[in-house]
Amino acid sequence: MARVVLTGGNRGIGLAMAGLFKERGDEVSVLCRQSSSALAALGVHVLENIDVTDQAAIRDVPQQLGESPIDILVNNAGIMRSSTLQHLEVEGIREQFEVNAIAPLFLAWSLLDRLSPNAKLAFITSRMGSIADNTSGGSYGYRMSKTALNMAATSLSHDLAPRNISVAILHPGYVQTDMTRNTGDVSPEFSAAGLIQRIDELTPKTTGTFWHAQGEVLPW
Repeated sequence: MARVVLTGGNRGIGLAMAGLFKERGDEVSVLCRQSSSALAALGVHVLENIDVTDQAAIRDVPQQLGESPIDILVNNAGIMRSSTLQHLEVEGIREQFEVNAIAPLFLAWSLLDRLSPNAKLAFITSRMGSIADNTSGGSYGYRMSKTALNMAATSLSHDLAPRNISVAILHPGYVQTDMTRNTGDVSPEFSAAGLIQRIDELTPKTTGTFWHAQGEVLPW
Protein backbone atom coordinates (compact mmCIF):
# COMPACT_ATOMS: atom_id res chain seq x y z
CA MET A 1 0.00 0.00 0.00
CA ALA A 2 1.25 3.44 -0.95
CA ARG A 3 0.40 6.82 0.51
CA VAL A 4 -0.85 9.01 -2.35
CA VAL A 5 -1.42 12.77 -2.31
CA LEU A 6 -3.24 14.20 -5.31
CA THR A 7 -4.42 17.69 -6.31
CA GLY A 8 -7.55 18.52 -8.27
CA GLY A 9 -9.34 15.30 -7.46
CA ASN A 10 -12.93 16.49 -7.19
CA ARG A 11 -13.74 15.68 -10.83
CA GLY A 12 -12.34 14.49 -14.15
CA ILE A 13 -8.96 12.81 -14.37
CA GLY A 14 -8.06 13.53 -10.76
CA LEU A 15 -11.26 11.97 -9.45
CA ALA A 16 -10.72 8.90 -11.62
CA MET A 17 -7.12 8.54 -10.41
CA ALA A 18 -8.17 8.92 -6.78
CA GLY A 19 -10.78 6.20 -7.25
CA LEU A 20 -8.33 3.78 -8.85
CA PHE A 21 -5.68 4.37 -6.20
CA LYS A 22 -8.27 3.83 -3.47
CA GLU A 23 -9.67 0.72 -5.19
CA ARG A 24 -6.32 -1.00 -5.16
CA GLY A 25 -5.81 -0.28 -1.47
CA ASP A 26 -3.67 2.85 -1.39
CA GLU A 27 -4.11 5.54 1.27
CA VAL A 28 -5.31 8.58 -0.68
CA SER A 29 -5.43 12.25 0.27
CA VAL A 30 -7.00 14.70 -2.18
CA LEU A 31 -6.36 18.44 -2.11
CA CYS A 32 -9.05 20.59 -3.71
CA ARG A 33 -10.81 23.93 -3.41
CA GLN A 34 -14.18 22.26 -3.01
CA SER A 35 -15.12 18.61 -2.74
CA SER A 36 -17.86 16.94 -4.77
CA SER A 37 -20.40 14.24 -4.08
CA ALA A 38 -18.44 11.89 -6.32
CA LEU A 39 -15.23 12.54 -4.39
CA ALA A 40 -16.96 12.17 -1.02
CA ALA A 41 -18.33 8.81 -2.14
CA LEU A 42 -14.81 7.44 -2.62
CA GLY A 43 -14.09 7.52 1.10
CA VAL A 44 -10.67 9.12 0.70
CA HIS A 45 -9.10 11.80 2.88
CA VAL A 46 -10.16 15.18 1.47
CA LEU A 47 -8.52 18.52 2.27
CA GLU A 48 -10.89 21.26 1.10
CA ASN A 49 -10.35 24.99 0.67
CA ILE A 50 -6.90 24.40 -0.79
CA ASP A 51 -6.19 26.85 -3.59
CA VAL A 52 -2.93 25.68 -5.12
CA THR A 53 -1.96 29.29 -5.90
CA ASP A 54 -2.34 30.35 -2.25
CA GLN A 55 1.17 29.95 -0.85
CA ALA A 56 0.02 30.37 2.74
CA ALA A 57 -2.50 27.55 2.32
CA ILE A 58 0.10 25.31 0.68
CA ARG A 59 2.55 25.93 3.54
CA ASP A 60 -0.08 24.51 5.91
CA VAL A 61 -0.62 21.36 3.85
CA PRO A 62 2.25 19.33 5.39
CA GLN A 63 0.77 19.81 8.86
CA GLN A 64 -2.72 18.89 7.65
CA LEU A 65 -1.43 15.73 6.01
CA GLY A 66 0.24 14.52 9.18
CA GLU A 67 3.58 12.81 9.64
CA SER A 68 3.12 9.74 7.45
CA PRO A 69 5.57 9.72 4.52
CA ILE A 70 4.22 10.36 1.03
CA ASP A 71 5.05 7.73 -1.57
CA ILE A 72 3.30 9.26 -4.59
CA LEU A 73 2.54 12.95 -5.17
CA VAL A 74 0.37 13.70 -8.20
CA ASN A 75 0.16 17.33 -9.30
CA ASN A 76 -2.99 17.17 -11.38
CA ALA A 77 -4.77 20.50 -10.79
CA GLY A 78 -4.77 22.70 -13.88
CA ILE A 79 -6.78 25.20 -15.89
CA MET A 80 -7.17 26.22 -19.52
CA ARG A 81 -8.16 29.73 -20.60
CA SER A 82 -8.80 30.83 -24.16
CA SER A 83 -5.87 32.80 -25.55
CA THR A 84 -5.61 33.45 -29.27
CA LEU A 85 -3.52 35.96 -31.15
CA GLN A 86 -6.70 37.88 -31.92
CA HIS A 87 -7.85 37.87 -28.29
CA LEU A 88 -4.67 37.87 -26.20
CA GLU A 89 -5.63 38.21 -22.54
CA VAL A 90 -2.57 38.76 -20.38
CA GLU A 91 -4.40 38.10 -17.11
CA GLY A 92 -5.58 34.72 -18.37
CA ILE A 93 -2.03 33.82 -19.41
CA ARG A 94 -0.70 34.87 -16.01
CA GLU A 95 -3.38 32.84 -14.22
CA GLN A 96 -2.46 29.73 -16.19
CA PHE A 97 1.20 30.16 -15.27
CA GLU A 98 0.24 30.47 -11.59
CA VAL A 99 -1.95 27.35 -11.57
CA ASN A 100 -0.28 25.13 -14.15
CA ALA A 101 3.42 25.79 -13.57
CA ILE A 102 4.25 27.68 -10.38
CA ALA A 103 1.75 26.00 -8.05
CA PRO A 104 2.84 22.38 -8.79
CA LEU A 105 6.48 23.31 -8.21
CA PHE A 106 5.71 25.09 -4.96
CA LEU A 107 3.59 22.22 -3.65
CA ALA A 108 6.33 19.71 -4.45
CA TRP A 109 8.86 21.93 -2.70
CA SER A 110 6.64 22.31 0.37
CA LEU A 111 6.34 18.53 0.73
CA LEU A 112 9.98 17.59 0.11
CA ASP A 113 10.58 16.73 3.75
CA ARG A 114 7.53 14.43 3.76
CA LEU A 115 8.52 12.37 0.73
CA SER A 116 9.47 8.80 1.49
CA PRO A 117 12.69 7.21 0.23
CA ASN A 118 12.20 6.29 -3.45
CA ALA A 119 9.06 8.44 -3.67
CA LYS A 120 7.52 9.33 -7.03
CA LEU A 121 6.33 12.73 -8.24
CA ALA A 122 3.91 12.89 -11.16
CA PHE A 123 3.08 16.08 -13.03
CA ILE A 124 0.02 15.97 -15.26
CA THR A 125 0.99 18.18 -18.15
CA SER A 126 -0.01 18.22 -21.83
CA ARG A 127 1.60 17.52 -25.16
CA MET A 128 0.40 21.05 -25.97
CA GLY A 129 3.45 22.09 -23.96
CA SER A 130 5.72 20.35 -26.47
CA ILE A 131 7.54 22.83 -28.70
CA ALA A 132 8.35 20.20 -31.31
CA ASP A 133 4.74 19.00 -31.38
CA ASN A 134 3.21 22.47 -31.86
CA THR A 135 1.97 22.47 -35.45
CA SER A 136 -1.19 24.54 -34.99
CA GLY A 137 -0.27 27.58 -32.87
CA GLY A 138 -2.75 29.36 -30.61
CA SER A 139 -3.58 28.52 -26.98
CA TYR A 140 -0.73 30.79 -25.89
CA GLY A 141 -1.24 30.74 -22.15
CA TYR A 142 -1.95 27.02 -21.88
CA ARG A 143 0.92 25.99 -24.14
CA MET A 144 3.39 28.32 -22.44
CA SER A 145 2.39 27.29 -18.92
CA LYS A 146 2.64 23.58 -19.70
CA THR A 147 6.06 24.07 -21.30
CA ALA A 148 7.13 25.83 -18.10
CA LEU A 149 5.75 22.94 -16.04
CA ASN A 150 7.71 20.46 -18.14
CA MET A 151 10.90 22.41 -17.47
CA ALA A 152 10.23 22.61 -13.73
CA ALA A 153 9.58 18.88 -13.54
CA THR A 154 12.73 18.13 -15.53
CA SER A 155 14.81 20.23 -13.13
CA LEU A 156 13.24 18.40 -10.19
CA SER A 157 14.13 15.07 -11.76
CA HIS A 158 17.81 16.08 -11.62
CA ASP A 159 17.73 17.78 -8.23
CA LEU A 160 15.94 14.88 -6.53
CA ALA A 161 17.92 12.09 -8.18
CA PRO A 162 20.40 11.88 -5.27
CA ARG A 163 17.43 10.94 -3.04
CA ASN A 164 16.23 8.31 -5.54
CA ILE A 165 13.02 10.29 -5.97
CA SER A 166 11.70 9.87 -9.52
CA VAL A 167 9.66 12.33 -11.57
CA ALA A 168 7.09 11.51 -14.26
CA ILE A 169 5.93 14.14 -16.76
CA LEU A 170 2.63 12.85 -18.09
CA HIS A 171 0.23 13.76 -20.88
CA PRO A 172 -3.20 12.25 -20.12
CA GLY A 173 -4.46 12.16 -23.70
CA TYR A 174 -7.46 13.99 -25.12
CA VAL A 175 -9.86 13.24 -22.29
CA GLN A 176 -13.60 13.75 -21.95
CA THR A 177 -13.60 16.36 -19.16
CA ASP A 178 -15.04 19.80 -18.47
CA MET A 179 -11.79 21.28 -19.80
CA THR A 180 -12.39 19.75 -23.23
CA ARG A 181 -16.18 20.25 -22.98
CA ASN A 182 -16.40 16.47 -23.02
CA THR A 183 -15.18 16.31 -26.61
CA GLY A 184 -12.19 14.10 -25.85
CA ASP A 185 -11.33 10.73 -27.32
CA VAL A 186 -11.05 8.76 -24.07
CA SER A 187 -12.80 8.62 -20.71
CA PRO A 188 -11.19 9.91 -17.50
CA GLU A 189 -11.08 6.34 -16.20
CA PHE A 190 -9.18 5.07 -19.26
CA SER A 191 -6.71 7.95 -19.02
CA ALA A 192 -6.29 7.52 -15.26
CA ALA A 193 -5.48 3.83 -15.64
CA GLY A 194 -2.72 4.66 -18.12
CA LEU A 195 -1.33 7.45 -15.95
CA ILE A 196 -1.15 5.19 -12.91
CA GLN A 197 0.57 2.51 -14.97
CA ARG A 198 3.21 5.02 -16.02
CA ILE A 199 3.71 6.02 -12.38
CA ASP A 200 3.99 2.40 -11.28
CA GLU A 201 6.60 1.70 -13.97
CA LEU A 202 8.62 4.84 -13.15
CA THR A 203 12.18 4.22 -11.95
CA PRO A 204 15.25 6.38 -11.32
CA LYS A 205 16.45 5.32 -14.77
CA THR A 206 13.34 6.78 -16.47
CA THR A 207 12.94 9.85 -14.25
CA GLY A 208 12.31 13.08 -16.14
CA THR A 209 10.77 11.35 -19.16
CA PHE A 210 7.82 12.99 -20.94
CA TRP A 211 5.24 10.23 -21.44
CA HIS A 212 1.83 9.87 -23.01
CA ALA A 213 -0.51 8.04 -20.61
CA GLN A 214 -0.53 5.10 -23.01
CA GLY A 215 3.26 4.69 -22.98
CA GLU A 216 4.57 6.75 -25.90
CA VAL A 217 7.59 8.95 -25.19
CA LEU A 218 6.70 12.46 -26.35
CA PRO A 219 8.98 15.04 -27.97
CA TRP A 220 10.01 18.19 -26.14
